[in-house]
Amino acid sequence: MDENAPNQTVVRQGDATAMDKYLPTADGQAALRTADSFARKAAAPATLRAYKADWMHFSQWCAAHGFVPVPAAPATVGAYLASLADSHAPTTIRRRLSALGKMHRFNDLAWNPAHRAIQGPLQGVLRTRGRPVQKAAALTLPMLRQLLATCEASARGRRDRALLLFGFAGALRRSELVALNVEDVALVAGGLRLRINRGKTDQAGHGEEIGLPRGRHAETCPVLAFEAWQAVARRKAGPLFRKISTAGGIGDSALHPDAVGKILGRRVAMAGLVVDGFDRLSAHALRVGFITEAYDKGVRDEDIMRHTRHRDVRSMRGYVQRAGMVSESPAGMLDL
Repeated sequence: MDENAPNQTVVRQGDATAMDKYLPTADGQAALRTADSFARKAAAPATLRAYKADWMHFSQWCAAHGFVPVPAAPATVGAYLASLADSHAPTTIRRRLSALGKMHRFNDLAWNPAHRAIQGPLQGVLRTRGRPVQKAAALTLPMLRQLLATCEASARGRRDRALLLFGFAGALRRSELVALNVEDVALVAGGLRLRINRGKTDQAGHGEEIGLPRGRHAETCPVLAFEAWQAVARRKAGPLFRKISTAGGIGDSALHPDAVGKILGRRVAMAGLVVDGFDRLSAHALRVGFITEAYDKGVRDEDIMRHTRHRDVRSMRGYVQRAGMVSESPAGMLDL
């Protein structure tokens, strides 16, 4: 390298400031911008939205209490976490802390979540204000049939029927449901083949495929539900599950992930369903329902996991254990 060449700095061993003086070329600057763009896409959009909302909440709290949000002193973070004790769930408090850490690290700011001024208040809040997490109930087959019975022959009814059956039979997460495009669904001998371009356990987007066989009953057949929805949607490409106006017009944009839970809630209300126990019927109930029903029918763990795309058997079996908590309890073997 020519030491007299312009816009170049020779990096010698022990020269701590050499790299700071280096001036990248136009192509180098473009490469840095591209890397920054991809770095900002490393997390899922839903996660980024949650982090943004968390950061806004923290910055507004700091403004109201006279604290400096950037960089945040450990004592400031600890005081903020303590302020959430009476109003937020433990999972939300932990996520808020994670969001603050993401913001600091992304901007190369000092961050030490293990600092006693942070961990002391956090552990105290979790110990004294901890609440059990309300988990998603499993949607059973009889409950699913009740929901499908509310799906009339209108465009909305056809869309909701297909969405519920795809979610249940495919054990799909709500984000996976709304991300499906028409071209991701292929009619094949015996049923449908779904291409899932990106899932929770496939953040790199390698893509996976699952099959949905034809149902034995017309009212619970995913293939018939798909064909009925396509007959009115009349789209060969783009989002499979689209927004529908109050007048019944089918739009061009995909449903938001939150819409899956709202659709389920509306159908639950129409069917008059009531969930027993501590659980709640959320969009995840479709996926949990498939797992528990499949296990109850004797499907092997590895076959369930291949379909649900679980990487950890403990996570999958957790749903099964909760479903059989009463029926398979060892207390049932006692002479009570």
